Amino acid sequence: MNAPIIDPLQGDFPEVIEEYLERGVMKCIAFNRRGNLLAVELCGSYDLYAFDIGCSSLDVSFCHAGCSDGSCVIWDFETRGIAKELKDKECVTAITSVCWSKYGHRILVSAADKTLTLWDVVKGERIARIALQQAPLQARLHPGSSTPSFCLACPLSSAPMIIDLLTETVTGLPVSLSDTGNGATPPIRNKFSDGSAPYTPTAACFNKYGDLIYVGNSKGEILIIDSTSLEILGIVSVPGSAVIKNIVFNRSGRYLLTNSNDRIIRIYENLLPLKGGRAALGKANHESAEQDEDEKLKAAGSRSLALFQEFQDSITRVHWKAPCFSGDGEWVVGGSASKGEHKIYIWDRAGHLVKILEGPKEALIDLAWHPIKPIIVSVSLTGLVYIWAKDYTENWSAFAPDFKELEENEEYVEREDEFDLVPETEKVKDLGINEDEDIDILNTEGDSAFSDSDMSQGEIRFLPPDPCPDVQMEDGLVVNTSKEGEISETESPLSEEAGQNGLLTNHESSPLEEDTGGMRLKRKRMPSEKFQDFETESIKKPPPKSKP
Repeated sequence: MNAPIIDPLQGDFPEVIEEYLERGVMKCIAFNRRGNLLAVELCGSYDLYAFDIGCSSLDVSFCHAGCSDGSCVIWDFETRGIAKELKDKECVTAITSVCWSKYGHRILVSAADKTLTLWDVVKGERIARIALQQAPLQARLHPGSSTPSFCLACPLSSAPMIIDLLTETVTGLPVSLSDTGNGATPPIRNKFSDGSAPYTPTAACFNKYGDLIYVGNSKGEILIIDSTSLEILGIVSVPGSAVIKNIVFNRSGRYLLTNSNDRIIRIYENLLPLKGGRAALGKANHESAEQDEDEKLKAAGSRSLALFQEFQDSITRVHWKAPCFSGDGEWVVGGSASKGEHKIYIWDRAGHLVKILEGPKEALIDLAWHPIKPIIVSVSLTGLVYIWAKDYTENWSAFAPDFKELEENEEYVEREDEFDLVPETEKVKDLGINEDEDIDILNTEGDSAFSDSDMSQGEIRFLPPDPCPDVQMEDGLVVNTSKEGEISETESPLSEEAGQNGLLTNHESSPLEEDTGGMRLKRKRMPSEKFQDFETESIKKPPPKSKP
């Protein structure tokens, strides 16, 4: 994504809300690797666990929700239609995270009922389900396999753990150097004898190929752990020693982002090779075996990560929620964790604040940047998913492709051969086109956003849409005839809103809204400013006088 080519005066980042998606009360979101599918998790019935990890302490609150189950909805992001819905009858609580496998064949869902569920996306079938001792706040599949069964989970009040979903094997990870003093795997503890939690919520993530795990603890340290032997290979101390709440790599694996409790987002440059990073770090540790263990690990950490940039709001000192990179890694985005505020901050990688996106007066709970396009998707506390995109200027000129609009008169000098008659055969020869060359219509060219190692012929490119029940519109009411003998009528909120604005009469309805099985499914595009001004002028303009 080369921003100067698109517009030399603007960056290649979102600016306005293009539209929003509504399907029950949505909780968290995740794009697949190509960004053509969007997985959205719905909250459970009656009990919604809102894990607010943007503040200094973890707040768990309960509120009533009208969803029937905790399900996973997969949207086709190109058409904004629902491609598949994964329902688990045993899950009736809020979903805390969702993760796609590398090529999109599987989805991992973590829920507040302390369960992890692995789904087959194409078949829509549940592969495995495991119950933990603590509610997992986040779970990530191993990135090195196309059909992974291993995952990394970060529970509410215990150490992160590696889980084999098929064999239900759970292994705890060390969160400090003292956990591996005797060379044994640290136990998975839930509470101390006094009832307090031994661990604050700990963040962890895989590197690009999954051979290393990066864990951020409450002491302000980043532990680099071998994903196979679970041995600590390096330690990096974060300035200020604040609690690390989020940790994530960008797509290429060259930069690591951390979100700390001191309200600062930090970017670290990965100094290890992308492939074979574990071997390089282990070799360096073996060469410095004569040093003290603590000094050796800190020296290894300094050879692994280097602080690149820091981001913060020095005026309001806001806490950050769900920070992440753009698809190309050129931009860094973070959502404000303030209550009743839907603000998204965008910085360039050099540390300059380039844009603040202000949405409705609703708290932001999750966001994601599209892997390829300049699009941000955010989730509000009310359960709506907002799609932020660039505000392109509409040009209705229908001229030749090489036509150029002039701002003022210019003197034109005619070329000597401009109006010479040239046969079509000579034009083809001048272009250097070989008419005898075979054209390949079977293979596709590689996407510039992906490296050769990321390409796969077995990757899921689309999902066939599920058939929707027939819907009839009668006098501004949505009548669902999906079940024989059952008819449900609901007023169309879009029609009501349009009627208040003078855009639709009482007997008109919008084709962009449906009611499917009692669950409201809405897609509404935000009208442009020109359209709103035009409608306002048309309403204020008096009717023409009739001729006598």
